[in-house]
Amino acid sequence: MTDSHDNSRQHRDPITEQKLAPAIDAATVVIFRDTPLGQPPELLMVERSAKMAFAAGAAVFPGGRIDPEDFTYAGKLGYRDDGGEGASRIAAIRETIEETGLAIGFIETPEEKALADARAQLHAGKSLQSICTANGWHLDLEMMVPFARWRPSFAEARIFDTRFYLANAGAGRDRVLVDETENRHLFWASASDVLHRADTGALKIIFPTRRNLERLAQFTSHDEAVSHACTIPVRTITPYIEERGGTAHLCIPGGFGYPVTSEALRNAKRG
Repeated sequence: MTDSHDNSRQHRDPITEQKLAPAIDAATVVIFRDTPLGQPPELLMVERSAKMAFAAGAAVFPGGRIDPEDFTYAGKLGYRDDGGEGASRIAAIRETIEETGLAIGFIETPEEKALADARAQLHAGKSLQSICTANGWHLDLEMMVPFARWRPSFAEARIFDTRFYLANAGAGRDRVLVDETENRHLFWASASDVLHRADTGALKIIFPTRRNLERLAQFTSHDEAVSHACTIPVRTITPYIEERGGTAHLCIPGGFGYPVTSEALRNAKRG
């Protein structure tokens, strides 16, 4: 089985071409839910605790680091030598349960009580594989649609190589509950609404989240977002700093589907 952490070490800075420092493999998921006809889709956002080392107090998508057990489970499901793709999807599913209590990526959605028990077991350190086996649950990793991959080159306290996925909460399966450990608030809102709240100072969002929200604000449904994602191969995005008009900007390359590719460095919020 290929370990994506090994692959991430081979990434190079897009400007200097030098090898990047090792990063922590992570996965996150953009979860859509249906809204009344004519209204933009809503996304599940997690407002992180102010005590967290990374993105403290910021609104982000559910997700977290990939654990060794996620690679083991991926191998059992037939995802081997895939550069960590299966493990990343499993991590996104697992982290979503831990952080929000919402089940995505299951062939049959677990009942509410059983899911709450599974969440408590995950918090206690039990693996998702053992929980699924005990309950007769089966994952469908193809329900997790690859959307993006971000990996900074800057010398931050923690560097994450993060894969983003798209998923659908499904009708009537959108009840969420804050875990009050890593996060302090959960909410559903359209991408445009989250951006507006950030612009008015009601929310904090970091540079990658802002760029992804701007991209997501283009879509009127989960299906439209998926169709768009399937036309753009996922390539690793490594932001870089460039002077434009006498002002330093934090930038990403064009051609990745993002309508906005730069922001004045003085305004950009980083993890």
